[in-house]
Amino acid sequence: MQLKLKVWRQSNPEQSGHLKDYQLSGVSPDMSFLELLDLLNEQLIAAGQDPVEFDHDCREGICGSCDLMINGQAHGPQQRTATCQLYMRNFDDGDTIVIEPWRAQALPIVKDLVVDRSAFDRIMTAGGFISVKTGSAPEANSILVAPAQAQSAFDYATCIGCGACVAACPNASASLFTAAKVAHLALLPQGHPERQQRVLKMTEQMSAEGFGDCSNHGECEAVCPKGISIDAIATMRREYFRAIL
Repeated sequence: MQLKLKVWRQSNPEQSGHLKDYQLSGVSPDMSFLELLDLLNEQLIAAGQDPVEFDHDCREGICGSCDLMINGQAHGPQQRTATCQLYMRNFDDGDTIVIEPWRAQALPIVKDLVVDRSAFDRIMTAGGFISVKTGSAPEANSILVAPAQAQSAFDYATCIGCGACVAACPNASASLFTAAKVAHLALLPQGHPERQQRVLKMTEQMSAEGFGDCSNHGECEAVCPKGISIDAIATMRREYFRAIL
């Protein structure tokens, strides 16, 4: 396959960036999207040019590091797929592919395609945990949880914090990320003692980081690589109103 790439290049946060054109040949349909960028960087290094900076780690759709906007879609055209699990067979020979970083004030660009997602860490630090020391794991059936409740909690816990929800939202809202963490713990007995202070602290920190408000566009759910439902946001709102009342 031969492809034309338009890649966002930005040397540092202070300087303005731009899209730069690259021609790439010898692309296998079985390559992942990150392997495509590896191939591009091999070509750039061989030519004595700076490689494109991009985030990656596990390359198995688990860590959430591969945060790229591909042709205007977070993680690309395939639903419920992280960028690292997107394969080039989803594109056609001769295609032009535009590759950009996330666009959000709260997730500033570091270099090229890399953004600073530490705002998510600060939201988690504000309350996305259980502080009680429980010792070793108890016997599985000692705390009964209804199957539907347990399944919903597990679904919300699959959030990998990639930031696609923020990038796709017209308000750059982190509501789906924050709600997934709040709802996950609110549904389990272990999370009940701190549920009120948790939702207040996490939503306050989300606002302090500069994320926008949710206006129910639903774009976050559409691009989430784990398919997390916006029902989580409804749960977070109920938890919030219970806490303030």
